[in-house]
Order: sequence, then structure tokens, then C-alpha cells
Amino acid sequence: MLKKTLGLVLLFALAIAPSFAFAQEKKSGSKLEKDILYRSEEGLDDYAKKQCRLDVHYPSEKGFATVVWFHGGGLTGGDKAIPAYLKDQGYAVVSANYRHHPHVNAPVYIEDAAAAVAWTFANIESYGGDPNKIFVSGHSAGGYLTSMVTLDKRWLAAHQIDADQIAGAIPHSGHTITHFTVRKERGIDSLKVVVDDLAPLNHVRKDAPPILLTTGDREMEMIGRYEENAYLWRMFQEAGHPDCTLRELEGFDHGNMVQPAALLMKPFVKKHASGK
Repeated sequence: MLKKTLGLVLLFALAIAPSFAFAQEKKSGSKLEKDILYRSEEGLDDYAKKQCRLDVHYPSEKGFATVVWFHGGGLTGGDKAIPAYLKDQGYAVVSANYRHHPHVNAPVYIEDAAAAVAWTFANIESYGGDPNKIFVSGHSAGGYLTSMVTLDKRWLAAHQIDADQIAGAIPHSGHTITHFTVRKERGIDSLKVVVDDLAPLNHVRKDAPPILLTTGDREMEMIGRYEENAYLWRMFQEAGHPDCTLRELEGFDHGNMVQPAALLMKPFVKKHASGK
């Protein structure tokens, strides 16, 4: 019953969201800077220089929270264009592209995601943001990247950042086992479950930042996606993690669950940005 009620509430919210978001954007005075190179080390090839870029959409007030956003696309495609439903929600959005298979293989995608988060820690204050209020989120492949850079501390440690500085993680419908594209690179069948060092499930820890897991309806999602996230949630409970929540959005499939799931981000960000 609770699940069904949540679905109805989200459907109503979505019905009024486009006009409300437009009204907010007209009045907000928010700004957008595009195509900022977030990796500048020597030796980047042309493809890296093209893909390793991000957009920053930020409000006019100071001290705001920021969500670093990673798009979906199976690690093989997608774009950093910021969805309208993420704009003017009281937080900034740093939307980052990353390199795709088959141009690169794992773990390059994760390294790029970590570099984009590191760029945000180093630069968001110059836009008026608070570096203590940085969240990471994304949909599908972006949800997988969100979990990897948050839970496996080595990727941000390469940039001298402790992943526990992340204020919260919100992976939407992300793999929690090793990603199917990573398995494909290794010649592993898509139905063979692998949980290795490139699986978020392999990095469950009690001291991870607060986590909000969302998926679509278990009967409409990509195969096993709800069950993967439910198992990750259970393992966090077993580990004694104090703040991991799972939300299943009834009536929404893998592709269309992200907009209603984004509605759940706002209270999560507000709560954890306030330190409560």
C-alpha cells in the first residue's frame, strides 16, 4: 500500500512539475557554465579532451549544496546535458561526461567520474558553493559510477580526497554487481553474476556516507536491478550503516523512473546538507 501511494504521489508531482520548474527557472537567476575540462594532466588524447568535460548549473545565493550528476547509457553512450527536473531545486548540478566503451575499458570510466568529483571539491567554492555539501548521483550507468566513487575509496584517494567527505550518494537504478559492460569487456556472459573489486557490493562499509538507493518497479526494471539494490541495502543493514534507504517506484520502468526518483533527492540533499 505504501509503495502504491508513493507511486500516485509521484505521478501527481510529475504532472505539475514541468510548469513549476519553468516558473522557478525564470525567477531563479541561476547560471550555467558549459564544457569545462576537468582533467588537464599531460598526455590526454583528443577523445579524452572531448569527453572529460562538465557543465555547472548553480544558483545565485551562496553556500549552496551541489549534486555531481552522471548520465546513464550503459557506459557506452549518453551525454551530460542537465535534465530540466534537476535544475533550480535549491542545489547546484555539476553534470559530467566521461569516456565510453569501446574507446576505453574499465576502470577508465570510474577514474573519470572520480576526477569530476575531485574537480567539484576543488572548484565549487569559487561558484559560491559549500565544498562540505557535495553529493554524488546518477542514473543507471551513472548510478553505478556514483556507488563506485563513493564506496571504493581508492578512486578519490588518487586525488587526495577521502570519499567520506561526500555528503551523500543517490544512485538511481545502478548496478551493484560488476557492470554488464565491464563483464562484456572480459568476455563474460551478461547473465553471469560477478561481484569483484569493480562491484559496489564488494565495498560495503559501515562508515560510508548517507545513501539513498532508488529503482523502478521490480517487475518493470532491467533484469535483477531492484533485487541487486535490495541486496546492497541489506548488506548495509548487516554492516551497521546508520543511513541507507531503498525506494522502489511502483509503475515506473528503468528508463522513466529517474524523473520521479529525482523528486526524492531534494529532501535527502536538504536533510544532509543541513547536518541533521
